Amino acid sequence: IKWPNDIMAGPAKLCGVLLERTGDAIVIGVGVNITHHPVLADRATTCLRALGVADCDAGQLVQDIARSMARYVEIWRNVGLLAIRNHWLERAHPFGTPLRANLPDGEILSGTFETLDSDGALNLRLANGTINAIHAGDIFLL
Repeated sequence: IKWPNDIMAGPAKLCGVLLERTGDAIVIGVGVNITHHPVLADRATTCLRALGVADCDAGQLVQDIARSMARYVEIWRNVGLLAIRNHWLERAHPFGTPLRANLPDGEILSGTFETLDSDGALNLRLANGTINAIHAGDIFLL
């Protein structure tokens, strides 16, 4: 998993998850490259077919994703964010991975992945040793 919302297959993006708050609700969008993937100049992408999955039932995949999301929502409600954070860290790129963060205000930071803090922000260690907590931005593996 690449913070905050990309599912990777090696260095290539396979899936993206977007969250948007509307009032007291969160709308979740999930996009999975099943049979095709875009060719992008700034990042590698892939699809299930390119990974050797010859037959994928999109309807079944949606059901599987929905079940998994429901399970993690229950974990979050019953145990809290720390449990979700720990699951995420077990599946994320390793500590020390070089990253570039393009922040919403246009600032670009480069450093290494330190951890996720207790509220889910990405902690990026800069070359001078300081750690920046990033709450929003586009993250690129370097």
